[in-house]
Amino acid sequence: MAQYPSMQQTGSRAEVVNAFMRGVYGWMSAGLGLTALVAFAVTQSQTLMQMFFVVDPATGAVGMSTLVFILLFAELGIVFYLGAKIRTMAPATATALFMLYSGLNGLTLTPILLAYTAESVASTFVITAGMFGTMSIYGLVTKKDLTSWGSLLFMGLIGIVIAMVVNMFLQSSAMAFAISVIGVIIFLGLTAYDTQKLKTMGETVPMNDSAAIRRGTILGALTLYLDFINLFLMLLRLLGNRE
Repeated sequence: MAQYPSMQQTGSRAEVVNAFMRGVYGWMSAGLGLTALVAFAVTQSQTLMQMFFVVDPATGAVGMSTLVFILLFAELGIVFYLGAKIRTMAPATATALFMLYSGLNGLTLTPILLAYTAESVASTFVITAGMFGTMSIYGLVTKKDLTSWGSLLFMGLIGIVIAMVVNMFLQSSAMAFAISVIGVIIFLGLTAYDTQKLKTMGETVPMNDSAAIRRGTILGALTLYLDFINLFLMLLRLLGNRE
């Protein structure tokens, strides 16, 4: 005879999923908060600006230093390392690496944020939060299986990266606009897709394994953090007012 889960077991699983997703959003928010705090601290400190960036005294333009390029590669290394090793590393290590990445990202994003007015950065952040929240809720509640979106969105993401590299040489404003519009669509889709994938992860994570749950929440936080940041940057290119 088939065995069915009791109401108590079903309720416990639902509680685990809810706690898992709260952990994902909580750590993602902590990462975003640290990114914003570091970016603000750097912009307010002449010493830090001179330490990490090349500032033109005549125009005030901010350029990347060799150290910042090194930090950018370090960020990529952290993301790939977390993705590859998170299932075996200690939860505290995974958490520390995620927060380290978030802090470094706040530093390396500083020149981009300085290129726009503070008002447009703030308003774009609010718009990003609203769009991200809407698509993430859709990913949580929809009954539609979004698995088929994965390969299409990944191919679109690769195409965007290639187009951005090409436009570094072409410097086409029309192409930059198209990249930003398509980028917004892709990262909105990824937000819904990744959220549903994380919900499924929460439904299958071992209920009594706190280490596995923490590692899963950190991986989920990193995934949604990247969706949010990239969506924000694409919208900033579209909506931001330059200094």
